[in-house]
Amino acid sequence: MTTNGPEAPLGEVRFLTVAEVATAMRVSKMTVYRLVHAGTLPAVQVGRSFRIPESAVHDYLRESYVRGMQAG
Repeated sequence: MTTNGPEAPLGEVRFLTVAEVATAMRVSKMTVYRLVHAGTLPAVQVGRSFRIPESAVHDYLRESYVRGMQAG
C-alpha cells in the first residue's frame, strides 16, 4: 500500500491544483488560496502556482469535522 503523506517519496505524492481542491471541497478557489496563505493548508509553490498534496487535503478535512451540539 502506498502512503501519500509527507514521509512518502516525492514520486508517490499526488499533488492537486487549487482548482481541483476547490472542486473537491466545494468552495471557491479564493477560499483555497486563503487557506494556503494562512498556512492552514500546506502547499508547494511552483512558479506562481500552488500544488497541494492530496494527503494534506484529507488531513484538513478530517480535522475540520464539527460535531453538533447534543440536545439536553
